[in-house]
Amino acid sequence: MAQSKAAPKKLLVVSVTMEFRHSSIPNLEKMLGEMGTNSGEFTCDYVEQPAEMNVRRPGPNATQEQRDAYTEAQAKGKVALTNALLKLSPENLKNYDAVVFASTTGMLPIPDPQGFLDWIKDGHAFIGIHAASDTFHHWPGYLEMLGGEFDHHGMQLSVDCLNQDTNNPATAGLPPVWTIAQEEVYQFKNYDPTKVHELLIMDKKPEGARAPGHFAVSWCKSYGTGRVFYTSIGHREDLIELDPNYPNRKNTPEAAKLYRAHVMGGVEWALGLKK
Repeated sequence: MAQSKAAPKKLLVVSVTMEFRHSSIPNLEKMLGEMGTNSGEFTCDYVEQPAEMNVRRPGPNATQEQRDAYTEAQAKGKVALTNALLKLSPENLKNYDAVVFASTTGMLPIPDPQGFLDWIKDGHAFIGIHAASDTFHHWPGYLEMLGGEFDHHGMQLSVDCLNQDTNNPATAGLPPVWTIAQEEVYQFKNYDPTKVHELLIMDKKPEGARAPGHFAVSWCKSYGTGRVFYTSIGHREDLIELDPNYPNRKNTPEAAKLYRAHVMGGVEWALGLKK
């Protein structure tokens, strides 16, 4: 008798922002949805930015009416955001296997911060992409769970990422040296390489004279009985999209395929689908 296929895992993809908002967020959301559909391994639900929070800030010559409208929209947006993030309550998280922070930023008003961390510790998965490390700067528990905190970045540039583990699913499909033609490269603080399992690093500082050193790019770690995967890559849309005619392309479609394999492997590892 044939074995029935395992039910797909359930991911909750959070892409809301309180501070800087990356233009690549819709691309990341679409990529994760496509990965789940194509693999059949997981499905995605989303917590997205309330429309009110996307109202453009008035310029210096704006009328008082325009300023008041912006202030009102922001107030409504924060209420809507708080309501949307109720999906991260411990009760609702019982419906999911993993949470993905897709370039979130700022101090998000999640309903039960400690309950969220306890949920991860209890054997669930957390996947952080790019600006997930630029989130909750004033919450030590989150930064400890993630393993590092965004400090700064320089101009976009070409970097060589050194593959530290050719067996981990997140890096098994990458070459020993993965050269990215152009990307915004993060540097971190509150990062201890002995407390994580490094997947990708750089041996040159990604700015200035490229001084030698040890600079993190991607890692994974255990958190209680849960699993955490983080990659700082994911700023540029053309490193996410496979369309060869995608506008302003600096990275090849082949580079995008490698990036997708990197993220997909990280998701599979965090979910326990691949060892």
